[in-house]
Amino acid sequence: MRYIYYKAKTYIFVCLSLLAIGCGQKDKKYDVVDTFEKEISIVYEKQLEASASYLDSLNATMEIEKKRDFYAKARKNFKLLEPVLAHTDKNNYKSLNAPNILIVKGEESLDLKVMNPIGFQVIEETLYEDTLDTLALKNLVNVTSARLKLIKNNLHLQLKEYHIIWLLREQITRIATTGITGFDSPVLNQSLLESSYTYETLKEIVKLNRSKFSSKDMYAKVIKSFEMAQFALKTDFNAFDRFDFIQNHTDPQLKLLLEVQEDWKVQFPFELGLSNNMHTLFSESTLNKGYFSDKQNDTVKIIEKEALGKALFNDVSLSKNYNMSCASCHIKDLAFTDGKRVFDKNQTRNTPTLTYSAYQKGFFMDSRAGSLEGQVVGVVKNHNEFNTSMDSVIARVFQNNDYKKSLETLYGNKRVSYNIRHAIASYIKSLNAFSSKFDKNIRGEENTLTQNEKKGFNLFMGKALCATCHFAPVFNGTVPPNYLDTEMEAIGTPNLAQNGLSEDLGRYDVFKTEARKHFFKTPTIRNIGKTSPYMHNGVFKTLEEVVDFYSKGGGVGLGFDLPNQTLPFDNLELTDQEIKELVSFMETLTDE
Repeated sequence: MRYIYYKAKTYIFVCLSLLAIGCGQKDKKYDVVDTFEKEISIVYEKQLEASASYLDSLNATMEIEKKRDFYAKARKNFKLLEPVLAHTDKNNYKSLNAPNILIVKGEESLDLKVMNPIGFQVIEETLYEDTLDTLALKNLVNVTSARLKLIKNNLHLQLKEYHIIWLLREQITRIATTGITGFDSPVLNQSLLESSYTYETLKEIVKLNRSKFSSKDMYAKVIKSFEMAQFALKTDFNAFDRFDFIQNHTDPQLKLLLEVQEDWKVQFPFELGLSNNMHTLFSESTLNKGYFSDKQNDTVKIIEKEALGKALFNDVSLSKNYNMSCASCHIKDLAFTDGKRVFDKNQTRNTPTLTYSAYQKGFFMDSRAGSLEGQVVGVVKNHNEFNTSMDSVIARVFQNNDYKKSLETLYGNKRVSYNIRHAIASYIKSLNAFSSKFDKNIRGEENTLTQNEKKGFNLFMGKALCATCHFAPVFNGTVPPNYLDTEMEAIGTPNLAQNGLSEDLGRYDVFKTEARKHFFKTPTIRNIGKTSPYMHNGVFKTLEEVVDFYSKGGGVGLGFDLPNQTLPFDNLELTDQEIKELVSFMETLTDE
């Protein structure tokens, strides 16, 4: 079976790694950088050439097993070049490593484009179908190979030292969050082997920069850490201990990288999604909140802005009838949900948690808002919520002298509407404690996880394929390590009678795009132990019901007609014990 998927948002290409080194007199330090650029370019060019060449071989007439062998060699070289390509050319990397998903672009601009995917995952699925479609395979191979050759022919790497650190950090994180989960090996399940290939390139990059290390012991420790990780990856996909890998390989490597950037005296021009001082995968300091914001000066008087936002969040005077605040639906003790299927009879969707919503690129369940500040407007105007206007909100806020004084003090501009929304958003963005039992255990601060809880995490990140949509460390749909997009999925959620699909068409209702029917944003599962009932319509009361639904293959597994369902499996066939273990893990994600 070929899986047909759709994506929610246009991928945004941020060309951070092609920054010019600069003109003028070069000192000895930058001569070293230039030498590395030449050497890594040679390695990178060979990998591009080999990958394209092996792909071209697929078009020759031969037995299917031989074709699959050439594909494996092409894929190996692609994974070897992944660390460099993914950092320096994010658009092409996404295209070449995309799942078999129809890509929808231009909804917001009304310049709608629905495009067929290309790349290795699509080729892999085509090669392993029961009946080989030779024409489809030929077209996929030709387009994918041509893209690799285009990259090779336009090769011009320009990498400063901070680019090298970013590249290393991104790939270490990519391995832990998507590489070891099966995210991009849909048929062969070779994610562990392929992650080992990418470590080989990381070792090569470090070796080519050996002269930068003032401490040779540090250099040796970095190389050894990568080699030890490669050794740990030599195991069966389902048996692999991902908790142990992250705790004993990923996190130590992130800490080592901090030592390296200090040793090299690296100066960063700005922050990306991953913090420049990231030292563990599961911490409030792992991600840079400002990267996800539409306002870059969030750190200015941020504590005071959060305090103002909290007061506004809890103030019923902002609603038309003075009877509703944000906190009416988002109750702190329920992880900022309300414990109901829907808030009232006029609502059709379940109240989602606000915790960890700072780390998203789309808001509301259908991603119709692009920021938390924009989401506030939607709540204010909604007839079933505040049912008023921003002008009315401004007037009521200014009737409160404390609010008025705070706004004038904290914001040096007259954009009052935005400032009010920004204050509320600032408070919501503070709800990311990373203080759960799981976080403390994987950081090594305590040793209290049960075997079932640890097995549940390993199932979540492995066999159960949960982490191919709910990405660590936030466990939502914002794709690491670049965090450019928050994914949406069509999973076939049943209606309340559970005898057919939910009547809510999700994203389709925003722009009437046919390919968007039944698509909803992938939410975080952090604090999920407090946020029942579940799904956009609150159809499931328990986590056991949710996991059983996925195990059976979503809506299609229940017999519903949903040709664009995005689950990367027909069914999981999880045992009752495995379902218990998954639930046990998810319940450890409740913040203290």
